[in-house]
Amino acid sequence: MQDDKITGQLIDRAKALLAEGKVQRVVGWRKGLFDYDVTPSTFATAEDLDKNFVYNQWCGANLSKYLVRLTREIEIKKSTTRTANAMAKQKDPNAPEAPIPQGKVLVFLKPCDTYSFTELLKEHRVTREDVYIVGIPCGGMADPEKKTIAERCNNCKSKKHVTYDELIGDEGDILDSHRFDMVAKLEAMTPEQRFNFWRGELSRCIRCNACRDVCPACTCEKCVFDNNNLYTSQKVAASDFEENLYHIIRAWHVAGRCTDCGECSRVCPQNIPLHLINRRCSPIQLMTQRQALSMSAAQLTTEVNSNAFTSRRENQRFVRMYRLKAAALHSSDEYFRERRLQTLDKRCQAQQGAEDRPFCKGLLLPED
Repeated sequence: MQDDKITGQLIDRAKALLAEGKVQRVVGWRKGLFDYDVTPSTFATAEDLDKNFVYNQWCGANLSKYLVRLTREIEIKKSTTRTANAMAKQKDPNAPEAPIPQGKVLVFLKPCDTYSFTELLKEHRVTREDVYIVGIPCGGMADPEKKTIAERCNNCKSKKHVTYDELIGDEGDILDSHRFDMVAKLEAMTPEQRFNFWRGELSRCIRCNACRDVCPACTCEKCVFDNNNLYTSQKVAASDFEENLYHIIRAWHVAGRCTDCGECSRVCPQNIPLHLINRRCSPIQLMTQRQALSMSAAQLTTEVNSNAFTSRRENQRFVRMYRLKAAALHSSDEYFRERRLQTLDKRCQAQQGAEDRPFCKGLLLPED
């Protein structure tokens, strides 16, 4: 659990950066009515920080997604000023140029949060120069309902920060956690058992969209589930199919991009273990065998945990091929199924060989 004394260090550092003018806003956690009632928030003054900022075992919220909107606001102001200057120059070449507004946001990121931030950087969803990152230690966050350490923290993959400007406290190490144990149990089930397991879990979904809203990988400007012209819009599911549809579509959209931060399960009011759906689509499944074999065990662990081998293009290929295989496997036509699987097998092995095709790993037909 967290040491409450570190809150004072974070407040002092934030106040110093505000006073120096290096940052204009601070993203952190705000006190609520109760100890566990902590909310992500922005702070602009030293007084607000002294009165309301907190960092303790209840600060489990991942702050990286909030930077998407905050950095976009900064960039819009810059772009608007540049456009105004250009238009003024067209009218009068001697017109004075307005200064480009400079803004920077300070954010405190736990080790697992830095993985989400790095993924957002790779997808160009945040602007790096608009953010000042202070890495902070994390000894595990508490589950507000169970009053014990959260499941995702028991299975923490790393105490090491991957992106930051400065650190408070000691740097941690990558951990040899057991976070894939439950995934292995699910994979050991028969298809019918696995289907029944997920039907039992997803049947509790009330379509509050909390998992989508908090997920750092869900940053689309317009979500398909907000389209009122389609049956996917916000509403309680009318059938088992609609319950499955929502979560399957979300799983495909974040496949290979999920950093296993566990936010989806943390905010779910029905306690559905949503993180298990995407934990299976780990970057290790997208890594080529040649790349893996050329690295030491320590390097491999570091690169896998930092998602260094996951590009959007590879993810799209992987998802497309996996969809085709899933369609083939669920076909009632045995001849069609065998022909489709053989075609996919040949496609995966074409050109460079299967060992060099990251989107083919796990898709080849099993050997006899």
